Amino acid sequence: MTFRNLLFAGLFILAFTACSDDDTQATEQLELNISGLEDLGSAFTYEGWIIVDGSPVTTGTFDVDDSGALSKTSFEVDAADLETATTFVLTIEPRPDLDPAPSDVHILAGDFNGTSADLTVGHGAALASDFTAAAGTYILATPTDGMENNERSGLWFLDPMAGPGAGLDLPELPDGWKYEGWAVINGTPVSTGTFTSAATADDAAPYSGTLPGPPFPGEDFLDNAPAGLNFPAELRGATAVISIEPSPDNSPAPFLLKPLVSPIGGTAADHTPFQMSNNAAATNPTGTVTK
Repeated sequence: MTFRNLLFAGLFILAFTACSDDDTQATEQLELNISGLEDLGSAFTYEGWIIVDGSPVTTGTFDVDDSGALSKTSFEVDAADLETATTFVLTIEPRPDLDPAPSDVHILAGDFNGTSADLTVGHGAALASDFTAAAGTYILATPTDGMENNERSGLWFLDPMAGPGAGLDLPELPDGWKYEGWAVINGTPVSTGTFTSAATADDAAPYSGTLPGPPFPGEDFLDNAPAGLNFPAELRGATAVISIEPSPDNSPAPFLLKPLVSPIGGTAADHTPFQMSNNAAATNPTGTVTK
């Protein structure tokens, strides 16, 4: 082979190598360390996103088992995107997911400070509140049966001393989330309905009587008892709960976010206001992400 041919071959190899290097996208690892998440079942999954120049870029999906362990904690991400990412957001997505964009259900987020970000529900790109200032009042009463009996079979989140007025002081939720009331009766959670405003009725009354209830979240547990329960229910000894639910919901049971909880005393009187305890710090998931 002549010198000219050798030179041409060398230049060809060099050019091919350079093109190959240009076509190879450099990646780096993004590491997640999150606690407090729950199993979403087979119809939903968690997905991470980094915000790059104002736009979301997926970092991949993962599941969580019954013990809260993540199925995956390390994700390969484009190095240039990771370098310029300003925020990490964790969403809940349907499975299968036909939409490449993030859903409205943002559960955790954090801004990068150097190479790491602390993830909270209170970040503006998540739920925008940590719910530690939430407060609630409830009474036992059964207004939908129109009679002075079974009065400890209904749970209403209202304050009789305020007119009556709203019994819940809750922040406004972003799109993708709703509040839901619950009575946990003999270990079985029974919904009082979902709502977005504490000053209006919730969206369901499957167990109530025939008369209209007050214009606040709540339910009379009089008819159509779920399997394993007997109605009219005795709510003394039960537990009142306000949860925050993804919408669409992943489960008929309460979601992991339960900012207000109150055991109903064994001698609780009807038509008497009871204060709920703030449980947000115990149920909010937290975590960090490192790039």
